[in-house]
Order: sequence, then C-alpha cells, then structure tokens
Amino acid sequence: MYQPIHELTDAYRRADLTPTAVAEAYLARIDALDGRLGAYLTVVRDEALAAARESELRWRAGAPLGPLDGAPVALKDVLCTRGVRTTCGSKMLESFVPPYDATVVERLRAAGAVILGKTNMDEFAMGSSTEHSAFHPTRNPWDLARVPGGSSGGSAAAVAGGLAAGGFGSDTGGSIRQPAAFCGVVGMKPTYGRVSRYGLVALASSLDQVGPFARDVRDAALLLGAVAGHDRRDATCIQAPVPDYGAELSKGVAGLTLGLPDEYFIDGMDPDVERAMESRTRAAGFGAEVKRRIMLGTYALSAGYYDAYYGKAQSVRTLVRREFAAAFARVDLIVAPTTPNVAFKHGEKEDPLSMYLNDVFTIPGNLAGIPGISVPCGFSVTGLPIGLQVLGRPLDEPRLLRAAYAYEQATPWRSRRPELT
Repeated sequence: MYQPIHELTDAYRRADLTPTAVAEAYLARIDALDGRLGAYLTVVRDEALAAARESELRWRAGAPLGPLDGAPVALKDVLCTRGVRTTCGSKMLESFVPPYDATVVERLRAAGAVILGKTNMDEFAMGSSTEHSAFHPTRNPWDLARVPGGSSGGSAAAVAGGLAAGGFGSDTGGSIRQPAAFCGVVGMKPTYGRVSRYGLVALASSLDQVGPFARDVRDAALLLGAVAGHDRRDATCIQAPVPDYGAELSKGVAGLTLGLPDEYFIDGMDPDVERAMESRTRAAGFGAEVKRRIMLGTYALSAGYYDAYYGKAQSVRTLVRREFAAAFARVDLIVAPTTPNVAFKHGEKEDPLSMYLNDVFTIPGNLAGIPGISVPCGFSVTGLPIGLQVLGRPLDEPRLLRAAYAYEQATPWRSRRPELT
C-alpha cells in the first residue's frame, strides 16, 4: 500500500493492477487501521468504488484521463465536496453538506482520481497538531503517541500510513509542510494564486493555499499539475500557463545556487534537526554541482522581528517580501529546516506560544506568497522523520520541484515506511 501514484498508474497500464482492486485494498486498510490512526472524518466507500470502476473501464479501453486516473486520494475536510459533508473539524458544521465541489475537487474528479474520503484537521484549521479537531485527534503513523502536525494532519497521516496514495491540504502558515515533515512525506505549498481557493473554507484568505501531500516528489508534481491553473471564480487566482511539472524533474539542478538562512539555526532547535540540516544538505543530496551560500542577516525571521509580526502585520508582510526578493537576487532557492522540532507527544504542548513556534520556519513563505516544499531528510535518534524545506521565487515551482527531486533521488529516506499494522 505504499506504491506512489506514478507506479500505480504504470501498473494499470500494464494491467498488473486495476483501479477497483487498489481502491478496495485502500478501503480495507482504512477499515483495519483508521480506528487507531484517526486520519479520516468521512469515508465515501460507495463513491470511491464507483469512481474506481469507471477508471478501470477507461484503462481497459486504453483511454485513461491522465496520470491520476484511478489514483486513490484523500481530501482535507476544509474543501467543499458536493453531496459529502464538509465539517472543517467542527461540530458546528457536522451536518453541512455542500451543494457544489471546490475547484480542486472538480479538477481531481476530471482527472479520474478516486476520492476515498475527507480527512481530519484542527478545528477550522486553527492548530498545528490535529489534536484540536472536535471529533477525535489524529495520530502519527511513526509513533501513535505523537501528533502528525497540523492543521492538515489527517491527510499527512493518511499518506504516510498507507491509507491514501496522495492527499490535499491547505497551508496558511505551514499546515501542509509541517505535517509533511512530522509524518515523513512530501508536502507542497504552491505560490499564492497558483491553485484556486474556490470552495476552500478560508482561515486567512490572503495567506491560504491548497497543495498536495505525496509519497515522492514525482507524485507531488503530478498532483499539483492536475489542480493548478486559473479559475474565474477565484479573483486571486493567477492567469499564467501551467507547466508540465513532471517533465521538469529530469532537467537537473546543475548551476543552481542554494541559500541557507543562518537565522533558522535558533536556540531551542532539536539537535537531531540541526544535525540533519548541517550534514545532509552539505554532504549528500544536492551534490557538487549545486552551489551553497550561508545568508547572514538577509532573512526576515530573526529574533528582532517577533514583536513586529504581531504588532505591525502589514508592514512586516511587506518587509518579508522585500527580504525574500533580496535573498533571491543572490540565490535561486532557499533551503532550511521545515520545523525546529520533530513530532511531539499528544498533550505535550499545551502552551499556545510553544505550539505556534512549530510554524516559525514556515509562516514567512505564506506572508510572502512564495512556493515551498518539504521533503524527508532523515530521522531523529528516536526514529521520527525530519523535513527539509525548499523555498523558491513566485511561480518557480518547476525549479523547486527539480531541486527537491534531485535531493530525494540522492538520499534513501523515501524508502522508509512506518510499521503500522
């Protein structure tokens, strides 16, 4: 149950597997394991099997809709789904059944994806642990005593635990990248406006962005390509052509310059995270063809800015954008830890400030509206995943994905799976 989507669809093409058999296997695994994991709020068994059977007919006829046809995916329960309840993790919306699909959902259906269900989240996306759902907490597949991150923790846990082949979440301050890091999967926040927010229940409209969770970077590219693009129903959606993100992966990273913000190496960072960043971004992954620079004093997230974040939000947002623009004048991509710590235990961070600090490395990307991706970059001494974050210029998803793919291909982390049985 850990095959990436691109391997599943290759198997469909060879007739080694069928979408119906794969959907049935995923639904059986959800039945067997989700009582302990708590990744889902709603499972749409009948709809999933119907979509899988339709996909199977297309594959048999040699006419699949594309590279996602028959792919089993999970959706954060903040995306409206026609005829299926959308709760936002709140009892207030426990019985809310939207009469329409979010644009992301429409595009996934049009691509032939098999939607398995709606995943758990912190109530109204206000949290960083998925402990604060009104229904139940979600647990981390690597250690059920720990959180999966949030607020999109249900989708991250489903993909990491083999309860979905891919998933979608929303990222307002790190709510895709942080749970991806905690759960050891790939999670991507696109450029603000690259993916339509129509049908997304908003937390902060000027920051929210929908993006994918995936087993590997190639799947992230496929999932993003299926949902990206202009939508007249979302006034913030960018009118720009959508590249073939999958084709971009093979172009390599020769000549790219990476910046490592010195300010990210802060007091209180987990030593395992610091070691992973120090050793694995330098000694492995990107290789000798990629240049590296340590950026001193050019990144907005230093201790002197904390008060300004809360007291002067708009001016800080402008400042953050300027700082990123200055950084990207010197480097092509910025590389940093996704989070300062590995996944923590349920109930461990009752202090709101300590909870908020889990997003301290991801929030600036939302303020600037730039794309970011988290990829696995190692494990702590206790066996918990660590994430590497790569940030790029607006609409530079192709280069971002190329760098993440190059790192992934040069390291072994994507092959490790949690022992969830």
